[in-house]
Amino acid sequence: MTKFGIIGCGRIAQRFAEGIKALPGAKLSAVYSRRSESVAAFVAAHGGQPFESAEALLASDIDAVYIATLPDSHAAYSIAALRAGKHVLCEKPATVNLKQLDEVLAVAKETRLLFMEGMKPPFYPLYQKLKDYLLTDPIGKIGYVRAGSSVADIDPTHPNFSHELIGGSLMQIGIYEAFLAIDWLGKTEIVQAMGRFNGTQLDMFSVFQTMHRDGGYAQLYAGFDVHGKGDALICGTLGNITIHKNWWNPAKATINYLDGRTVELDEPFTAGGLNYEIAHFCGLIKASKAESDIISYEMSRQMIAMIDEARRQVGLVYPGE
Repeated sequence: MTKFGIIGCGRIAQRFAEGIKALPGAKLSAVYSRRSESVAAFVAAHGGQPFESAEALLASDIDAVYIATLPDSHAAYSIAALRAGKHVLCEKPATVNLKQLDEVLAVAKETRLLFMEGMKPPFYPLYQKLKDYLLTDPIGKIGYVRAGSSVADIDPTHPNFSHELIGGSLMQIGIYEAFLAIDWLGKTEIVQAMGRFNGTQLDMFSVFQTMHRDGGYAQLYAGFDVHGKGDALICGTLGNITIHKNWWNPAKATINYLDGRTVELDEPFTAGGLNYEIAHFCGLIKASKAESDIISYEMSRQMIAMIDEARRQVGLVYPGE
């Protein structure tokens, strides 16, 4: 049984708690948030022991910590948890920038504890089924990825619109697109980006295109002020794949082959979807592994490096940078 503590009680923490309930090998044991009323409501809904401080939670007998706070505090909580002897699953983006991530990874390597960024799409049954299917019926060399999401109906008081809490479309949505491009095309060589700001602080809509080491290209977008489609297109020399909306919670994909064949994949997910990444994380702990082979340290480094460069080009700088 892997006993988890949760730091942060927002919407993603609620989904995480639902995911744990679907796994017999995991248990929610401890809960902390800066707002005591949030902790009380969360514990009433999902169980676990409430704690009045992160330090007290980290001193308890939990095995691992899920960090569900906003990105401004990810690095500090991750380092504190690792120093306290706890494995860490940290919500995406794992840190504000590559410099912070390297500081976290240095502590993870020093303590020999598991650290993984909570990038959920590759753990969904559909995504894994798609990768497995292509092993025997491939679409050839992948040369192009197009993906994005823009959600125009978010409450303007949402933390996504907070500069201090590391909001903006590149960080909150674009990190998913960075994963997809790197996962299918490999290491990024060139990034070109443009962004539309609300006033002067945050990007409300960003477009960024990338060239990758093996010659592939990606065109990506993320935003909060127009209504985007939310699907993904992956093109190879022998066919193309559409992962239908919402591609980051994948349940359906269509493969169109150059020879005229069409293959439909349908793999619904359960328990909100985070249960799959939790199961992977728990499996790594049981196997005494300090790094995921799916969301590796290098994958996390490449994702945030892409977003760092896109932010540099659009002029998005956060406090303390």
